[in-house]
Amino acid sequence: MKEKKKLSGIKSWPEDDRPREKLLRKGAGALSNSELLAILLRTGSKGTSAIDLARKILAKFGSFRSMAHTDTRDWKEFKGLGGAKIAHIQAALEIGRRYREDDVSTGKQKIASAKDVADIVMPQLRDLKTEMFKVVYLDSNNRIIDISDASVGTIDQAFPIIREIIHAALQKFAKSIVCVHNHPSSESSPSGQDKKFTKELCDAARLMEIKVLDHIIIAGDKHASFADEGLL
Repeated sequence: MKEKKKLSGIKSWPEDDRPREKLLRKGAGALSNSELLAILLRTGSKGTSAIDLARKILAKFGSFRSMAHTDTRDWKEFKGLGGAKIAHIQAALEIGRRYREDDVSTGKQKIASAKDVADIVMPQLRDLKTEMFKVVYLDSNNRIIDISDASVGTIDQAFPIIREIIHAALQKFAKSIVCVHNHPSSESSPSGQDKKFTKELCDAARLMEIKVLDHIIIAGDKHASFADEGLL
């Protein structure tokens, strides 16, 4: 008599060991990285469960952070991983990055130093392959009103528009702003263009009685502050 082939998928596991059921019973914090990723994948491929596929993905990329800025070509070696699943993973990673920023804005955190701002925006900016420019809008007590994107640029430069930044500050009733952008090269020193832009922004903001408190450059896990370096 032909032996019945054993199931290898997650559905063959005891219910208490299945990632989705475990999450609902114990909470997301009780799951490993592989289990969390397996829930996003939902299914694996022939002969490979979703959690085995998740383990292979984590073995390749090492961490969720390193997964965040990849494209489809980086995933092509994984069987059973189409565009829809990749999109689910990338969307979840983006939600995770935005969570901290939204939480801070809602709580109106007070800013006392360049490090306070860097700690908030660094998770979103440090791994990007192109430059992105953000503006932190503050009230009269240096509490965050909003953090918004001003520009997305090429690998070498972003082109924030000064008039739009000032207009947004007036609309939000901001008394001061902090500008932040990343250097994909991981070189934290401000360029000549960075200095020129900052001077022009400060001059324009001063006319509207808005103070530019700082311009911060994120370079990997490092940051540089115009204010700390006496460049404002």
